[in-house]
Amino acid sequence: MGRSPAPLISVVVPMHNEGANITPFYERMTHVLEGTGCPYEIVCVNDGSRDDTLDRLVALHEQDDRIKVIDLSRNFGKEIALTAGLDYALGEVVVPIDADLQDPPELIHDLLAKWREGYDVVYATRLTREGESAPKKLTALLFYRVIQRISPTAIPPDTGDFRLMSRQVVEALRGVREHHRFMKGLFSWVGFKQTSIHYHREPRFAGQSSFNYWRLWNFAIEGITSFSIVPLQVASYAGFLIALLAILYAGYRVIVTLLYGNAVAGYPSLMVMISFLGGAQLMALGIIGEYIGRIYNESKHRPLYFVRTSFGMDENLTVLSRVVPRQLPQTLEYRN
Repeated sequence: MGRSPAPLISVVVPMHNEGANITPFYERMTHVLEGTGCPYEIVCVNDGSRDDTLDRLVALHEQDDRIKVIDLSRNFGKEIALTAGLDYALGEVVVPIDADLQDPPELIHDLLAKWREGYDVVYATRLTREGESAPKKLTALLFYRVIQRISPTAIPPDTGDFRLMSRQVVEALRGVREHHRFMKGLFSWVGFKQTSIHYHREPRFAGQSSFNYWRLWNFAIEGITSFSIVPLQVASYAGFLIALLAILYAGYRVIVTLLYGNAVAGYPSLMVMISFLGGAQLMALGIIGEYIGRIYNESKHRPLYFVRTSFGMDENLTVLSRVVPRQLPQTLEYRN
């Protein structure tokens, strides 16, 4: 097969145990991309899958050289896998999307139309979320509303990673090498001219999402601590309020003792106050610890990820070495 032309469109797909979705995703995505009439590539990032995801991706690459495969050395998480895909994508526009077909590839036509109008980022906002439980929908709704209120960066609600970004935006994101990555926030933080389209999200085509409620909770903590210091401010205000209440209560006890004497009563209330104050202090220390832990991890300056092997990426390695500044953590590739 001859060398494909330089891609206009790069589709970036982080994958973890998505073996059952790969073939239908490929067929549907290539049908959409061929309909655009533009040269394209599909950059698939295997994020430490334990099923046959990598084998299926390699087989697709052998029959279609527009399928590029990055095999990370272990499971680094979706945000890092998405970062790796953005690092290696060569297209003039880049579209991150999941392999589970919840986000319909057909929307790429609408994303391209908005890009041609002059927008640098076109993100897809969900109107509905089919196939998801009521608790998950509710927690997602609350999370996006909370982070929108407390973050100085305007993060659009009900919006995932599915979007189109121009090359200029991708270059800006490549220069951001922080380890605790909340990509939805970073997409907004870099700025540029942004707009949105709306769609109805479909159920997963096959398999189960690897995001359980514990992972979603950690994801929410990651997003809030990455893009807001409001929790630290809340801890400070709570400490001030508790100290003020303690002073008022102490004054009240002095007045009561002077008027009525001290009957050595109040043991239960004393224990309640001690427990309350102890709990408040531990909560404040926990919030501070979350931020300190992130400072500690960032101070190590470790690479974001390691690539065990790749397929169809020879040219991309040269591009990557130019894009990522040398003083920042570098990406290393180990080849078999």
